Amino acid sequence: MMKDKALEELFLAQRPVFDDKDEFMERLTHKLDAVEYLRQYEEAYLRRYKYAMVAAFVMGIIIGIAMLSFILSMPADVPLIVFKATSGILLVIEQYSRTIATTVLSLLVGLGSVCIFINVLDITKMYSLSASEKTVNI
Repeated sequence: MMKDKALEELFLAQRPVFDDKDEFMERLTHKLDAVEYLRQYEEAYLRRYKYAMVAAFVMGIIIGIAMLSFILSMPADVPLIVFKATSGILLVIEQYSRTIATTVLSLLVGLGSVCIFINVLDITKMYSLSASEKTVNI
């Protein structure tokens, strides 16, 4: 709220002089072109970021599925983690290590799937917005 008032006061304090209309329009066009360049650069940067995120999550899902299949293909009576404990929480973790690992990997694969879906939706939304702006600008 305070920043809005400060910006409003800043704009009200400015009194532009319109002596040379052609020079004013040239400067205005140059500034608008600079703003458009920055907007396009930011969109391209966000697009690259989204693509990198999708690639990372796809790789995570592939690795997660490979690890899950590796865990499930091992013999059922062999624990994944061995602490050589006789009692306590370490014995419980050792006995249920296969179930714990499978549950954690499944949750990570599910999270990766949801993140991929959200990023793909953001990318398609970005493309649809840029396409609608192009039709408006024409």
